[in-house]
Amino acid sequence: MIPQGIPDMIPPGSTIGMLGGGQLGRMSALAAARLGYKTHVFTPEPHGPCAQACAAETVADWDDEEALAAFADSVDVITLEFENVPAPALELLSALKPTRPGSRVLAITQDRVAEKSFANQLGIGTAPWRLADDAAGIADAVRALGPSIAKTRRFGYDGKGQAVIADPDRADTAFAAIGHAPAIVEGRVDFTHEISVVLARGLDGQIAAYPAVENHHTGGILSSTIAPARVPAPVAAEADRIARRLADALDYVGVLGVELFVTRDGAVLMNEMAPRPHNSGHWTIDACPVSQFEQQVRAICGLPLGPTERFADAEMENLIGDQVDRWPTLIADPGARLHLYGKLETRPGRKMGHVTRLLARSGQQV
Repeated sequence: MIPQGIPDMIPPGSTIGMLGGGQLGRMSALAAARLGYKTHVFTPEPHGPCAQACAAETVADWDDEEALAAFADSVDVITLEFENVPAPALELLSALKPTRPGSRVLAITQDRVAEKSFANQLGIGTAPWRLADDAAGIADAVRALGPSIAKTRRFGYDGKGQAVIADPDRADTAFAAIGHAPAIVEGRVDFTHEISVVLARGLDGQIAAYPAVENHHTGGILSSTIAPARVPAPVAAEADRIARRLADALDYVGVLGVELFVTRDGAVLMNEMAPRPHNSGHWTIDACPVSQFEQQVRAICGLPLGPTERFADAEMENLIGDQVDRWPTLIADPGARLHLYGKLETRPGRKMGHVTRLLARSGQQV
């Protein structure tokens, strides 16, 4: 039964449709179950991490309209755990059931040029960039920007689809390295910190943001997160302001991750947005009353957002590839909160789990 005064609420007992079968969906499904919701996952790949925690699984391709329609008929609201859901699939689903976030958000966040343009139009700084559709375009961009990174406009993540380039004469090599795909060329930023803000925005426009956190990468993949970020308070406040500005401008519903650079002169620049729970927010499971995954459920179902205050500082470490083999030691460590994703095959660069350690404000482990 829906309480009076909350007509858009999707009550416990309902079914959440999850697009994508990875670990973000798994942790969202676990949070949903605690609040009395069921999760039905749609994924082209069977037996993934999310399906292991779901009440139902549809295994079908993104262009299978019959399967998509049947999936929509079986759920009450639809969300996603990765941003590369093909636009036609999302548009079909959006016409059948509430889909949060929706196709407009993905049209922006799936394309790095659209994303950078959107931020710049809001007065939010980014790395200098140029559009490049071919090797000649990459060469021209490097001449204008200096040492740069060529990135595919779409589908790149965890360092994939990127090539560092400083010499315009190497443009052919860079273009080949990114698969001859349409590109954005971004000038290198002299930064001191990579940080991110994870927030939730509800149907009513209310926002609940976690503190800015500090991220460290290895080989283009997030290796660890420190919460909160070790940056001056004005820098953290500016990062929070930018993330909220983006969420409001998108009319966003759900959890949004915003990655940012802090430059040597203290400026804060947006790097990328993730329209879903974010790897740098995993620490909230253990250090906050309401995790980013529960916030996702609350936001898309029209429930009140939960508190984001932390009761401890935290350090989160990703277990990538064979690092997961440390699990016997980690599970025996009373200070380690171990999360394994149930992936059946270990591969280099694959996120297999994470471990969080809680710290008192003095820096001592809890």
